[in-house]
Amino acid sequence: MSNNKSFLVLSALGKDKPGIVDQLSKAIFDFGCNITDTRMTVLGGEFALLQMIEGQWNQLVKLEDSIDDLSIKLGLTIIAERTEERQQEKPLVPYIVDVIALDHPGIVHHLASFFSSRSINIEDMNTSSYSAAHTGTPMFAVRMTVGIPAEIQISNLRDEFMEFCDSMNLDAVLEPLKG
Repeated sequence: MSNNKSFLVLSALGKDKPGIVDQLSKAIFDFGCNITDTRMTVLGGEFALLQMIEGQWNQLVKLEDSIDDLSIKLGLTIIAERTEERQQEKPLVPYIVDVIALDHPGIVHHLASFFSSRSINIEDMNTSSYSAAHTGTPMFAVRMTVGIPAEIQISNLRDEFMEFCDSMNLDAVLEPLKG
């Protein structure tokens, strides 16, 4: 991306209905901006979105100025925050973490604590609850991408992680992100 671009992160939350993404992306396009990254889902009956938008500073100002009208039109709470391209302080190796377990409180917290205590950043995370086939047992799944500092020895980390997961009765995999 060129240096004369500016960045804006939008978050949007509201009742789900067809056409939200269409109308929101049209508004962004109409202001001459580009969507560079998006996370969107429906949780319960609520639409939730995070987007990183790139554009010339003056285009982003016009988009920011339209947020209140866009919020009313779409029936969403929309928040805009200026940001910049992410700068990596040190090299990180991306890894995928997949965890499946019997559902119980604290799984995300314990996983987050394990990684943060080792200065490993959680870059992306998705969780879901579901009923196990045949038994209906409540299950919980977590998939996250973590950025492991290059100086951390992966084999030691993997051993520590597997021991941690065994102690919590979590079925887990820690593997390199394949791009």
